[in-house]
Amino acid sequence: MSTLTTSSEVKTAIEALTKGLLNYDNQSPELLDIIDVLGQVEKKIDEKKHPETLVIRMINYIRSVSMRGKIHFLKPEENIIIDLGTFGQKAGLNGQYMADFSDKSQFYSFTEQMPRHN
Repeated sequence: MSTLTTSSEVKTAIEALTKGLLNYDNQSPELLDIIDVLGQVEKKIDEKKHPETLVIRMINYIRSVSMRGKIHFLKPEENIIIDLGTFGQKAGLNGQYMADFSDKSQFYSFTEQMPRHN
């Protein structure tokens, strides 16, 4: 069961996950995209009335991109992802919309520059 209950705790978990991923030897484009999205969610989470919907979209994105990029997370990072996913499940079905989970642009507004890693 996730111990994450507030946006502040989620931000701390995202910071820890980002820090862990930045230490991975293979900084593939997919991993860098995941790190970008983590930063976007961390910036925007306090603005959201229902942060769990943003978090579940982020988790779906991470799972989708990590499968495509064949990224295997180490145990500490996997545990954080699981905790964040449990927090995101509070969104229920409203967080699960029929979108392309691998589309990074869903985390950026029209006025924000979206980093590209090829």
